Amino acid sequence: STWPVAWKAVVSTQSTGALAAAYGALDQGSLLMGRSCDTFLPEEGIDEFSFLPGTDPASFVEEFQNSSSVDNRIKFHSGTTTLGFKFKHGVIIAVDSRATAGSYIASQTVKKVIEINPYLLGTMAGGAADCSFWERLLAKQCRIYQLRNRERISVAAASKILSNMVYQYKGMGLSMGTMICGWDKRGPGLYYVDSDGQRTTNYMFSVGSGSTYAYGVMDTGYRYEMSVEEACALGKKAIMHAGHRDAMSGGVVNLYHMREEGWVKVSQTDISQMYYQSLEEKK
Repeated sequence: STWPVAWKAVVSTQSTGALAAAYGALDQGSLLMGRSCDTFLPEEGIDEFSFLPGTDPASFVEEFQNSSSVDNRIKFHSGTTTLGFKFKHGVIIAVDSRATAGSYIASQTVKKVIEINPYLLGTMAGGAADCSFWERLLAKQCRIYQLRNRERISVAAASKILSNMVYQYKGMGLSMGTMICGWDKRGPGLYYVDSDGQRTTNYMFSVGSGSTYAYGVMDTGYRYEMSVEEACALGKKAIMHAGHRDAMSGGVVNLYHMREEGWVKVSQTDISQMYYQSLEEKK
């Protein structure tokens, strides 16, 4: 087996922290690539791991962002609209589905809600790869917590785990602005976590380039005592107007309702159809 050789090499050349990081890289890499961990271990006679070029994301990306050559310069533009708010009957999560690469619309069918477990949801804003990876890793940690403690993890603890994980990579080029919402012993919970490790809670968050438009709709229509139907309509309306006015947002509105019994996906509605239908209703 190549396992003893691999671990002997790592232990002899790396610190305890690096050893843990190497193990995590192997484990996470194998999950992402769909390959066995043995694939990533060195062969007999090789005394160290080989790393891909650009292992320091910050310095690797800086070369292209600040390049003197215009042809080599890359600008990372991201945009989206995600919305979450508490009300009397739980939490509403509403998101658009457009992915952009600068001015190019890469996709209109991105699923920007990560279903962590039946009682936890996460949203995606920023880099799609970063949000997807770290929230999937969070799902793994939440499941481990549940197995160890024989109870569901709280929304506050789940958001804190995510914050602690990404804080270790602060300044390395991560791009993530996510909301974590759920229901636990304390009732409904809603937290905002970003790639700098910032974590805060409130009754309402909107994240992304279209968030100002969504906030405008929410400020005029939000009431804590709303019914479920009114809250769902308000969430869809906010994303619809953001999708119409913000070039980086669009596609469909995916709407979720977090209840005491867990989350339920309420609807998936085309933004363009909603907008032109609303114009017809005004006539």
